[in-house]
Amino acid sequence: MNRRTFVTSGAGVGAGLLLAGCTGQSGDDEGESTETTEESGSDETTEETTTEASEETTAEASEETTAEDSADYEVEEPVVIGSDIPYNPFEYRTEDGTLVGFDVDVAEAVFAEEMGLEYEFEQTGFDTIIPSLNNGNFRLIMSAMTINDERAQQVDFSEPYFTAYQTVAVLENGDIESLDDLQGQTVAVQKGTTGEAATEELQSEFDGDLSIDSYDQISGAFNALLNGQAAAVINDNTVNAQYVSERDSVVFLEGEGEAADQGDDAPDYLTLTVEEYGIAFRQDDDAFRQAVDEALAAVRESGRYDEIYAEYFE
Repeated sequence: MNRRTFVTSGAGVGAGLLLAGCTGQSGDDEGESTETTEESGSDETTEETTTEASEETTAEASEETTAEDSADYEVEEPVVIGSDIPYNPFEYRTEDGTLVGFDVDVAEAVFAEEMGLEYEFEQTGFDTIIPSLNNGNFRLIMSAMTINDERAQQVDFSEPYFTAYQTVAVLENGDIESLDDLQGQTVAVQKGTTGEAATEELQSEFDGDLSIDSYDQISGAFNALLNGQAAAVINDNTVNAQYVSERDSVVFLEGEGEAADQGDDAPDYLTLTVEEYGIAFRQDDDAFRQAVDEALAAVRESGRYDEIYAEYFE
C-alpha cells in the first residue's frame, strides 16, 4: 500500500508553513496600516505603523532565510527505484529470488536507515531507464549509472558514490593481447552504457574498423565472448571482475590507460575511462535530491559505506 509522507529537512515543516502564513498575512497588514495612517493622520498612529512595518520586514527576512535552509518534499512510499537487474555485483538476485548487491545495500543504508523511508527496486532496461524516470515510472535511478554531460542534460545527479573504470575482458587463450588487436574484431557491450560509448570511441579511433554488438543485458555480451561471437567485452571494471573471478577462461586485458594517465591509484589492468556513479533524479526534484545527498554523506561519515564496500570489493 502506498502512503504519502510530507518530509522536511533542515528547519522543518512548521517553519515552511509559518512562512507561507506570515507572507500571506504581511500584505494585508501593510494595507490595513496604510489605511489607518491615512484616516487618523496622528503622529502616534504613524509611529506605531512604522514600528509594525519594521518588525514585519525583519520577521519576513528571518523567515525567508529559514525557508532557504528548509527542504520540504512529498514522498510516496515505498520510494520506487529504477534499476537494471541483473548487474552483478551492484544489483542481482540470488537463487531464491532475493535482491542483493552493492547498490541495494547502499539504498538500505540511505533510505531505510538514514531517512526512515520504505523503498523498492523496479527492474527496467538500462537503455530506456532515463526516459522511464522522466515519465514518472519511478522516483529515482540507482543502477551503477555513470555521471556524464549527456545524461546531466536529462536528469540531476546526487553527489558521486562510486568510482569505476571501463575495462576490456577477453579470453585468456585468445588472440587479443593489446587494444590494437581489437581492430577488425567484434566487441560486445550492453546497450545504453558508457561501455558502449567507450567502444564507439575506439571504433572511431580505428576509422570504423571495429564491429559493435549491443545486448540488453551484460550477460548477453559475456555469452557472446564465451561462444566466440565477440573478441572482447567492454564494461565496468567491477562487473568484468565478477566474470573474471568466476571463469578461468576470462581475463582482463592488461595495460595502464586512463587511470594511470590521471594519476589515480590505477588497477593492474587496462582502463579506458575513469568514471563516477551517481543516483539520478528528475530535474524538478531538487529538495528530495538534496535530502538524499545529506543521507548519503551521513552513511559515509558513519563508516557504513566502507563496510558495504568491503563486503563486495575487498
